[in-house]
Amino acid sequence: MARQGKKQSSQNSISIRDVARLAGVSLGSVSRVLNGASNVTPDVRQRVEQAVDRLGYRPNHVARSLRSRTSKTVGMMFTDLANPLYARVFQAVENRLRSVGYMPLLANSLSVAEREVELLGVFQSRAMDGVIITPGNERDPRVIAAVRELPLPTVIYDRDFDVERDCLLVEHGPALRDLVSRLIALGHRRIALVLSQSEARPIRCRVDGFRAGFEAHRLKVPEDLILRLPSVMSPAFDAVDAVLRGPRPPTAVVSLGTNMLGDVLNAISSHGLRIPRDISVVSIGDPDFVRSHRPMIATLRMDPELVAEGLVSLLLERIRSPGAPPGRILVMPEFVERESCAIAPTSTRKRGKA
Repeated sequence: MARQGKKQSSQNSISIRDVARLAGVSLGSVSRVLNGASNVTPDVRQRVEQAVDRLGYRPNHVARSLRSRTSKTVGMMFTDLANPLYARVFQAVENRLRSVGYMPLLANSLSVAEREVELLGVFQSRAMDGVIITPGNERDPRVIAAVRELPLPTVIYDRDFDVERDCLLVEHGPALRDLVSRLIALGHRRIALVLSQSEARPIRCRVDGFRAGFEAHRLKVPEDLILRLPSVMSPAFDAVDAVLRGPRPPTAVVSLGTNMLGDVLNAISSHGLRIPRDISVVSIGDPDFVRSHRPMIATLRMDPELVAEGLVSLLLERIRSPGAPPGRILVMPEFVERESCAIAPTSTRKRGKA
């Protein structure tokens, strides 16, 4: 045990000067490599990394942050990491932040207001350089106050907050409006929309866009086909099964691309319906299985790399220019047309029959 303690003490005594001496480079070069700077030659980077590995050097981030007044960390708060979209966005943001020397620390708020207020406080207490947040409680006064008073560079991802903050917003409404118009052009009038009861911006905008698509064609909105489930992870089979059994079933279904979509496909299959001959299907989001499904499922896809580029650029600009006016980026989902969309069947009574 005594030997282990001595070895640990020896490792802790290794300094950046030791790394520079072994690598045969300047202290500045070692610092740039350790901070992930891009203005370092491959040869110098390799020599420094080899010296770090050989010596077992571990930088003292606490001391470094006190000296430089920067922690090189960014807090990220999402509502639900079970959502594949958030996982992909986080991965893309992480890659971009690491490339410029920042380490993201991820927190899952579970859309609980108290937890969101607590996490924002933790980000502040850890003296992070900035935060990227997607709170689930846009209208909770406690969360609004915590976001407004947070003394850190802050970027809000796809939420409507009445605060002076940088934000990146996804154009869900126009995307749904255009999708409905596309389906109407294919002859569909009974279009179902399957999503959650959440009052978060993405859901509100999608419902508004869905209605706007019908209204643009002066058609009655099929309110009975807007299926609102308790959460994005709620089973959707029974709700979809019920409308398929009804007297005026849908000829197209637009569904959130979480497990809801799997339930939608199972319900359609249980009725003996064929996609797209009997019914068309579009996913909101692009989970992996939609490309392996037969037929491949069309989707409204949000490019996570494009989102990450916008979020990181807003945050870095805020860190560099804290007094600048708030920035705002709008990102439009892309419709990926695949085999699951077709002309509406001429008679719903014949659907499912060979």
